[in-house]
Amino acid sequence: MKIRYALLSASVLLAGLVARAEDQFQILVFAQPEKWHKDCVPVARASFAELAKHHQFGLTWSEDPATLADANLARFAATVFVNCTGEALDEAQRANFTAYIHGGGNFVAVHAAAATLKGWPWYDQLIGRVFRIHPYVQTGVIHVVDRGFPATFHLPDRWVWTDEWYEFETPLSPNLHTVLTVDEATYEPHKIWPGGKAEGMGADHPIAWYHHFEGGRVFVTTLGHMPSLYTDARYLDHLYGGIYWAATGRGAEAPDAKSTAK
Repeated sequence: MKIRYALLSASVLLAGLVARAEDQFQILVFAQPEKWHKDCVPVARASFAELAKHHQFGLTWSEDPATLADANLARFAATVFVNCTGEALDEAQRANFTAYIHGGGNFVAVHAAAATLKGWPWYDQLIGRVFRIHPYVQTGVIHVVDRGFPATFHLPDRWVWTDEWYEFETPLSPNLHTVLTVDEATYEPHKIWPGGKAEGMGADHPIAWYHHFEGGRVFVTTLGHMPSLYTDARYLDHLYGGIYWAATGRGAEAPDAKSTAK
């Protein structure tokens, strides 16, 4: 009896270890080094590895757009673009990524991944807004406008933050749900390089939002310009909250029937 009990206890313990070691879901992170954000890549990679370890999800990191032509993208619960846009993909890669979304794949766009260049209209629709311009990096105050979304649970109502404050054209969908805005009274929207022209977006300046698009869940955060931001605990929790929702569909309160996009 003692031997049988010991074996049973060992089996239960082993099963518990296996359960704890099993990844919740798999994500693909695409972060192609480029002129403006190449210094972010190694910092972000290390931080994503820590997030994956802490939150027990599987992580595949790639800096090669050829990865997006992989027919097995469906194994990923979400794909994350970190500071690289859809314009980085060739026609075959775009076609496969589009099929992934249509098949129920999910997407997270981080900072420059939301700065579309109007070269791929479908990707513009996926993001939900078309990038216009940004002023110089400055400190501003972020407002949480939706506490019912995992990317904002931990944030204060007013959050002092330094970043590039992206401006966008009119929303491409009435179903965008804004979760964060920036208060333009707390920085200088017109402060820009010679020859540039930034006008701001007024009282409603969205900087993070989510929506459902052609079968997939999409979370967009425009925060994340400098490498140091990828070591900030609040920012990383913000990213993971969006990834968690995109990958699982869990955690978000049902939004009001009226869209928060303006």
